[in-house]
Amino acid sequence: MYAGKKRDTVGGPLISYENRWVRVLGPGLEVKLPSIELGPRSSFNFGLVANYDQTGYEADDSPTLAGMAKRKGGVWLGANAGWRTDLVDLKVTWTGASGNSKGQKIRLGAEKSFSTGSFVFVPRLSVTWLDKKYVDYYYGVRAEEATVTRPTYLGQATVATEIGLRSTYLINPHHSVFMDVSMTAMGKEIKNSPLVDRSNQTQVLVGYSYRF
Repeated sequence: MYAGKKRDTVGGPLISYENRWVRVLGPGLEVKLPSIELGPRSSFNFGLVANYDQTGYEADDSPTLAGMAKRKGGVWLGANAGWRTDLVDLKVTWTGASGNSKGQKIRLGAEKSFSTGSFVFVPRLSVTWLDKKYVDYYYGVRAEEATVTRPTYLGQATVATEIGLRSTYLINPHHSVFMDVSMTAMGKEIKNSPLVDRSNQTQVLVGYSYRF
């Protein structure tokens, strides 16, 4: 997203654990609250969530960011509510930053799992509201950071839209491989920032999973 910043490539182990009370996936943690069963295939689910967001940059990440103060990621805390049905699974999540940006996010997502043979496909669509503090912290330009080619910019609240597909091939009950591809379209309040050179962000995640 940031102009001149090279695309990040990251590798490493991803730990996943889930039981009746908690769910851990990488840097994210969910504490499950009691659910409401509406029938054999429908329920409302609730949880408390925490995750670490690595969004941010340093001034030497690209020439465009030279002279900018460092923007840091941080821990986000919040809650979610989900509705599981035969047709689609819906979830709304609110999180607030515990430091740095002091921003808030509200995400509404929809997804559904399909299987055929040894393959499982999970398409998804989500919209995320990002408040003014979040946008201004990561995409704004303060008066002391402004230059002739980088004017002062005050971020405003916006909405980002994501579409994605996760596909998994089940080798056997313990082993599987997966690929997750997504694209996020940013709102104009981010696209208009002098720090940004494109309106879309893509992400590809490929991995191998072993289930104990």
